[in-house]
Amino acid sequence: MDKLDIPFRDKDLFVRLFDGDVFVVGGGARDVLRQEHGPKLAEREHDDLDLLILHHTVEEITQRLQPHGRVDLVGRSFGVIKFTRDELTYDIALPRKDTPKNRDVRGHKDFVIDADPELPIEKDLGRRDFRCNSIAVRLADGQVVDPFQGREDIAGSILRLTNPAAFPDDPLRVLRAARFASVLGYTVDPDVYAAAKEMDLSGLSVERINEELFNILMDSPQPSRGLEELFMLSALRQLYPELFALTLSIQDSEFHPEKDRYGHHSVWQHTKNTVDQASRLAGMVGITRPEKLALLLAGLLHDVGKPATAAWEFKRGRMIITNYRHDTAGEKLACQMFDRFKVFSYRGYDLRGTVLSLVRCHHRASELWANRDVVTKKAFNRLAADIGGEIELLIYLDAADRAGRDGKPLTGLDKEAKWLLQKFQELNVTRETIQPLILGRDLIALGVPPGPGMGRLLKELYQMQIDNTYETRDEGLEAARRMLEEEKA
Repeated sequence: MDKLDIPFRDKDLFVRLFDGDVFVVGGGARDVLRQEHGPKLAEREHDDLDLLILHHTVEEITQRLQPHGRVDLVGRSFGVIKFTRDELTYDIALPRKDTPKNRDVRGHKDFVIDADPELPIEKDLGRRDFRCNSIAVRLADGQVVDPFQGREDIAGSILRLTNPAAFPDDPLRVLRAARFASVLGYTVDPDVYAAAKEMDLSGLSVERINEELFNILMDSPQPSRGLEELFMLSALRQLYPELFALTLSIQDSEFHPEKDRYGHHSVWQHTKNTVDQASRLAGMVGITRPEKLALLLAGLLHDVGKPATAAWEFKRGRMIITNYRHDTAGEKLACQMFDRFKVFSYRGYDLRGTVLSLVRCHHRASELWANRDVVTKKAFNRLAADIGGEIELLIYLDAADRAGRDGKPLTGLDKEAKWLLQKFQELNVTRETIQPLILGRDLIALGVPPGPGMGRLLKELYQMQIDNTYETRDEGLEAARRMLEEEKA
């Protein structure tokens, strides 16, 4: 196929304004070319379509675009423009050369970027990371510009370096390799591993690191693929020592029969299995994107405390590997990792608090099931309060953790998860029912002044509520009156 049509809403506008000088580059061209070798893709109407315009300065491009939408200059000196029209945004760039400022210490922004409208398009494509991304398609006639045989790599679903000498100039490319392998299902060429092994990732911003990890978790058909690539590309060792320790920690094969392709019963293999199962469950139950991210991060970190708590113990007639209190140890390690990467909220959702509580409590749901013949509503209330009302997410994590010991992909919730969901519903234990019934203003009305004493009283009253001592506000107020009378006596 010598010509390639890339359909998108404003194609005719760009061709009218810039004729044969405007090209779709990078992922936009790659994804359309993938249709030659896989299922058809939907028409691109995303805000990540990258365009390259030759033979025009930033000022000329801006002048032509302004009558048709909003133009934002991301960087005049290096020739990058964002053009928004009817809520769709396009990234527009001039051909450019990237030169690292300091080849000894490199971060994603450590470049001298030279935009040159007259730079040959082949030179611009030569600075890109992988051959499958070093492709351009001219909008006017669909002519494909492929100086590095990127179409061959797309056909073979493989990531190869465009320029081995320039690849180490941008350490973000290591994380992009893991994401492309995971999201696109591509094989990584051995030369990429060799190049990545020598690269220093310490200069990367936490925002870009988080973005790549979150995309691997949420956009991959099988997130474990990207996680394993992070391990093989030496990124896990550099960026996530807490996770790297899982690769060196073994588990008891009787309780964890799952193993990697080399026969190792590692915590890392169980963790990857759990994340994949959690991803499958997220797709089945229809949770929001922030909730999915919380669930998958919790799956990734739920056993992060195991290496530090691993011990041998003689039980059941043999030596067994134990990991007592790895849940609370894991919460501390996860907290340290979130501190380091500045993970707090995601789209207004308390990502940090939710994940940490899920890691801390990830065994508690199974304990309810194990004691189902004697367990009371009080235990359900306590667990719901301890996880901030994220009952369903905890049950999904528990189910994924359990299924992580089995190589079979989940097709739905098992009987334990279904029982837990039903029991919470039967007992009417929800996010709403665990909210405090007695507040500070109620105690003020009873004559209690604000201060530490009020705080202690509120805490004690809430514990009574969670312990099912009272179930209504009136009952709570009566309990408060009795406590105040006892104090006076």
